[in-house]
Amino acid sequence: MRGRLADLFNLRRGELAPVLVAAAFFFCILTALMMLRPARDALGMERGIDSVRWLFIGTAVVTLAVNPLFGGLVARLRRLHFISATYAFFALSLAGFWALLVFAPGAVGTRSGQVFYVWFSVFNLFVTMVFWALLADRFSSDQGRRLFALVAAGGTLGAIFGPWLASRLAEPLGTPSLLLVAAGFLLLAILLAWVLVHVRSDRGASAAAEAASDIASEERRIGGSAWAGLRAVFASPYLMGIAGYVLAMTVVATFIYFTRLQMVAAAESDLDARTGLLGSIDMWTQIAVLALQLTLTGQIIRRFGLAVALAVLPVATALGFVGLAIYGSFAMLVVLEAMNRAVQRGLTRPAREALFTVVSREEKYKAKAFIDTFVYRAGDVVGAQVEGALGRIGLALGGLATVVVPLAVAWALLGLWLGRAHVHRAATQAGPGARPPAAQGPAA
Repeated sequence: MRGRLADLFNLRRGELAPVLVAAAFFFCILTALMMLRPARDALGMERGIDSVRWLFIGTAVVTLAVNPLFGGLVARLRRLHFISATYAFFALSLAGFWALLVFAPGAVGTRSGQVFYVWFSVFNLFVTMVFWALLADRFSSDQGRRLFALVAAGGTLGAIFGPWLASRLAEPLGTPSLLLVAAGFLLLAILLAWVLVHVRSDRGASAAAEAASDIASEERRIGGSAWAGLRAVFASPYLMGIAGYVLAMTVVATFIYFTRLQMVAAAESDLDARTGLLGSIDMWTQIAVLALQLTLTGQIIRRFGLAVALAVLPVATALGFVGLAIYGSFAMLVVLEAMNRAVQRGLTRPAREALFTVVSREEKYKAKAFIDTFVYRAGDVVGAQVEGALGRIGLALGGLATVVVPLAVAWALLGLWLGRAHVHRAATQAGPGARPPAAQGPAA
């Protein structure tokens, strides 16, 4: 049975255990996130769509302020210690929100709802960024291309399980209790992070040599300055390319997000009804993501390489926006969002995270943190402001399509360049006699 699973998912000797632990780790994170996301979106809409655009700016400012604090943790603490500190902080924050809802419900209003919106947005970015940074550090470049899609499927299962669990627990336990349940999953994620670091795999060396290397790596602090990540991004064309790719991706994703909010606001006026509708969209989208991850993602990355995998999302998104501009229906929006998220999470995310397997350890945690948090939120701000400006001058969906299509062309070309740059870096690190990653087949 184990052999058949290994053949099906292109697993090599010793890889099953760390992949299962990593998938369970991501499952816990996405369960916690998706239990709370529909409520975040619904609360953000309480003061109107325009207020959400300002919340994006607030989130970007908070993210920029938090980055040097996180960089300081990375510089001073061992890897598992700053990972644990990050998850523990957000778990305690959830407990604080729970206490506010239970013991001071009168203090909870639209303003505190907006605070939760900003906090959740920062929480969302940092817990996922830390997870993928650890994976880029824990697995090799070859393993990243083969295994990250499978690991991401664990997160997708959590993204499906989270809303389902919330719907089951909300009535008997009350909505505030969901925050404590989410905090519990974050604490479990800390345990799994420790297991992931210490579980053995076969990365081409003996188990003893790998164990010694991992112990030495764990004992060594990364060091450097708190702002090293920002400087590293601007000093490296490769990291700048990743930042540009993320910026384009988030700008377009924000276009979709605000289009969804506007259509949901037009369809439903009640807070609970909006939460339910947003939750249903999320659930069906995640099912599409899971189907893609378990069937095509690994095959596409293995057969065509990271370059093609990174170019698929821009092309699919451009086609989706053209369809939305032509038909303009809610059903078409659901198709666009499902397709965008399915390709992004099922194909693009594993490919994008594999790009970080060929950078230095400091860049994995610091530069990645800057890209996946501040650059990500900067894209949100740009997308929100452009979408709002187009709406104010009456261009709406047609105007978005005219912006998205040329942006998608540049975005796709950047993805192709990043894929080729990754191959070059991986070959350089492997040494002069190594085959290019795209040419490497599965082990016997």
